[in-house]
Amino acid sequence: MATIRKRGHRYHVQIRRSGHPPLTRSFTGKSDAERWARDQETKIDRGENPDNPASLRSITFGDLLRRYRKDVTPRKRGAASEFYRIDHLLNSKLSGLLLAHLNAARIAEHRDERLAQVKADTVRRELTIIRHVIEVARREWAIPMPSNPVAQIDKPPQSPPRERRLAPHELDLLLHGCTASRNSLLQPVMLFAIETGMRRGEILSMRWTSLNDELSALHIPDTKTGTPRTIPLSSRARAILETLPKHDDDLVFPLSANALRLAWNRLRTRIGLPDLRFHDLRHEAISRFFEMGLSVPEVALISGHKDPRMLFRYTHMRAKDVAAKLG
Repeated sequence: MATIRKRGHRYHVQIRRSGHPPLTRSFTGKSDAERWARDQETKIDRGENPDNPASLRSITFGDLLRRYRKDVTPRKRGAASEFYRIDHLLNSKLSGLLLAHLNAARIAEHRDERLAQVKADTVRRELTIIRHVIEVARREWAIPMPSNPVAQIDKPPQSPPRERRLAPHELDLLLHGCTASRNSLLQPVMLFAIETGMRRGEILSMRWTSLNDELSALHIPDTKTGTPRTIPLSSRARAILETLPKHDDDLVFPLSANALRLAWNRLRTRIGLPDLRFHDLRHEAISRFFEMGLSVPEVALISGHKDPRMLFRYTHMRAKDVAAKLG
């Protein structure tokens, strides 16, 4: 129930409801005060977020980011990359904004500034984080923001799918470059990625106990999509595994993600292929699966894609190879 008191020449309204932060506001006219009180009580009854200028003027967006980084991010598979992005947002002008001033115009300004510095896909990922931080704050933390301003702005267009594939001589360069690497696992990891289309994290978390006795099938319990899958292994993939020693920790490739990243970066610099990403090996593998004649469901079984449209983004057939099939 709202309480309205006259203080001097103004009417002070206070609304207290169990489970909701108190709402207060002052008006010069009593009818305005009564109208606002009815509106706020109706919003509370409907489960909506009522206006609370007082709280929105005492909390910054940086406060939300820090709480989100502490409570939400650690539960995600991509926690490491999200920590990095949130740290960048904490150093931006958005971080110091009071929630009362956080609107679509401010977020659009941040978007445009970032587009002048980084690629559109990076900005899209940052906006996704901002949107989810605000949404969690509204739904779970009782932060009374009336709407999510990210939903009111246009996102940068998505970049076209990457079409980088290995030329035959480039694979030769990679293999030759691996001979000069101090990391003996770089070559088998690279070749295994080309044979299986597995993601880097999936390869590095592989365990011998996840392979069957014949090394012909691999169970991947922890995937990016959250759905475990079992994939068949080619004879070449099995041959790679047979060259590897077994370790006490059961890891097939006892190598950290950072060690692989550094070894890969040194390799591509050494052989003059600075534009080649490790993830391009997954593109190459999936394209080869289709060239072998595998169907979409068969390739999806191996790659783990749930949406065929996303699968086609990773698939780049060579026109000359298709022409050869046409005769």
